[in-house]
Amino acid sequence: MNFLYAILCTIVMLAWSYVQLKTYQLVGYNIPKFLDNTIKLNFAFGSKNALKFTKRMVRFVCLYILASFGLYLLIFFFASHPLLVVLDGVIVMIFSPILITIIHYILYPVEKLIKQIYLKKAFKKLSLSKAIKVGITGSFGKTSTKNILSHILGKQFKVCASPASYNTEMGICKTILEKLDDEDVFIAEMGARNKGDIEKLAKLVQPTYAILTTIGQAHLETFKSIENIENTKFELVEFMSPDGSVVINGNSPSNIKLYKKCKKAKFLTCKNESYAYAQEVETSSSGSSFTLVIDGQRRKCKTVLLGRVNIDNIVTASALAYLMGVSFDDIQAAISTLEPTAHRLELLKSGSVTIIDDAYNSNPTGAQEALKVLESFEGRKIVITPGLVEMGEEQSRLNFQFGAQIADVADYVIIMNETNKNNILSGLISHNFDKKKIFFASSRAEQEEKLKLLTCEGCVVLFENDLPDNFS
Repeated sequence: MNFLYAILCTIVMLAWSYVQLKTYQLVGYNIPKFLDNTIKLNFAFGSKNALKFTKRMVRFVCLYILASFGLYLLIFFFASHPLLVVLDGVIVMIFSPILITIIHYILYPVEKLIKQIYLKKAFKKLSLSKAIKVGITGSFGKTSTKNILSHILGKQFKVCASPASYNTEMGICKTILEKLDDEDVFIAEMGARNKGDIEKLAKLVQPTYAILTTIGQAHLETFKSIENIENTKFELVEFMSPDGSVVINGNSPSNIKLYKKCKKAKFLTCKNESYAYAQEVETSSSGSSFTLVIDGQRRKCKTVLLGRVNIDNIVTASALAYLMGVSFDDIQAAISTLEPTAHRLELLKSGSVTIIDDAYNSNPTGAQEALKVLESFEGRKIVITPGLVEMGEEQSRLNFQFGAQIADVADYVIIMNETNKNNILSGLISHNFDKKKIFFASSRAEQEEKLKLLTCEGCVVLFENDLPDNFS
């Protein structure tokens, strides 16, 4: 009987721990962050993100089940009174975050060993590959630039690029081991949250070519300063091939600073009279047209991609494609057939309603650009956003500023979640935005209900950023 009770309690325990395990996964298996969320009772209760049963999570859950079962079996063995059994069982459930922490550290050596095995396999396979290696990093526009470059290079080469936002060590390893075959070019998007992250990725990939997209305020919570962000992104240049070439988007002071610092073959873009830039730019709700200049040559280009930021991404990707031997005619043709990157200024239609899906953007520069795109449309304009996160000490100021920017463009606003609610609201009010046109929602269901009341024929809805479930 004790055995059956232990099984039943373990099942209940697993159900109880679901949101805690999901939170643990969403914070990247980072125990300090997990415990911080636990203390704040900031668990992933929502339905946006399901628990992903990766091989790592399967190993973790199996040990978690065994540990829970063992604890309950001990309780039933030693506790004689039913009330004592129930009390001890509840205590175990309450302290389940501690159990998660203990299992994390038990498995840590195993996970580290497995990671090293994957890294060695991926490094060996990539080293034996004849593919030209390209690394892309920056604060904003990495995924879009990667997709644009892959599309343009596809005119001449067989290309393997890390999918979606697979920009971590294990994400790039998975791409190499599962997708790289006999391609001519391998493109790796490289993301970072801490100093040294890009160094690890650059040493793994050993790129011959590199792109630095716009560098600015992103992940300030972990980086602490813009200088740390600059130094981390520059690790790609420091650890790429000694005889390699780097293309640097010159649209931020940080990028200009790093361009001057760079001692390798370097090519600046997006500044007049630089190696590559755009002139005669025209942007609208249907796309953009511009004259692309590369190394003194000019071509008139058109694209359905929205916003000036995408033109800069196109220019930067085109410059590297040209350096790699793609003809200007092929670059021009490829630009005309580009498609939007999912959830990054992606234009969608829902009946007569136009949707600008910018859900995967979470930085001040990109958010401002998205509002410029929204402004180019006719009709009622609605912004739905939870604001900007991981901005460290700047978060309050940046979300106040964001609220003020929204007020200058939107007709209605739906603020999601509580995290930045007051700062966005204050920014809206500071620019005399009508309080009756500000709405709040704490769930997608609530957001959808409010949106139904606000939408009308011909209106435009901007979804700006989308927080995972561990943000309330």
